Amino acid sequence: MALVTGAGRGLGFEIAKALAAAGARVVLNGRDNNRLAAAAAQIDGDVALAAFDVASPDAEENVAAIAAQHGLDILVNNVGQRGRQPLADFDLDGVRALTDANLVAPLMMARAAARVMAGTGRGRIINITSIAGPIANSGSAVYTMTKGGLAALTRALAADFGPDGTTVNAIAPGFFATEANAGMVADAATGDWLARRTSLGRWGRPVEIAGAAVFLASDAASYITGQTITVDGGFLAHF
Repeated sequence: MALVTGAGRGLGFEIAKALAAAGARVVLNGRDNNRLAAAAAQIDGDVALAAFDVASPDAEENVAAIAAQHGLDILVNNVGQRGRQPLADFDLDGVRALTDANLVAPLMMARAAARVMAGTGRGRIINITSIAGPIANSGSAVYTMTKGGLAALTRALAADFGPDGTTVNAIAPGFFATEANAGMVADAATGDWLARRTSLGRWGRPVEIAGAAVFLASDAASYITGQTITVDGGFLAHF
């Protein structure tokens, strides 16, 4: 069974849809049950819903309850918040909220999942990071900190959970034409810049994230752990 957080739309939805198409029972997670139900109606496969906030104190208990009901072989930590604003505009509460959502929540979700996966020899944890982890631009200091931290956490958890047979890897998306990026997608100047800056010369289509997730969740990736696969159309490779 695969639990995908933030599966109501965007990259999380496409990952959940692809895992279901590959034969997995998929539990869609998000905070809005109506949105999850609408997403589930678009997926042809074995799907269940679990509406809760992954950053809440009871998130680990929710994972345990899901695992008790459905089993748990795959966790995709996809939920994340943007928070791209100048560092001077952040107060301490804002820094903590973004860190909780982007770094602490994946840690706690992974810990809860690893307890269930231990000893099965087939556990898969996949964290969705960002190309904003290894590179940075002005105005995204806290977001970049959390995404870089999530990549580091991926390596640390791979070391911790490896002896139990659980692999931990990450996917770092580049620029994808998701609902959350609709404003940027509609901006002609951003499109022109991305066409020049990206090897493939275009925005990523959300469905194009799915192959990396299905691969990392599969037996074909059984000896891969602690790694980050970048899916960015060549953005990091191009200058």
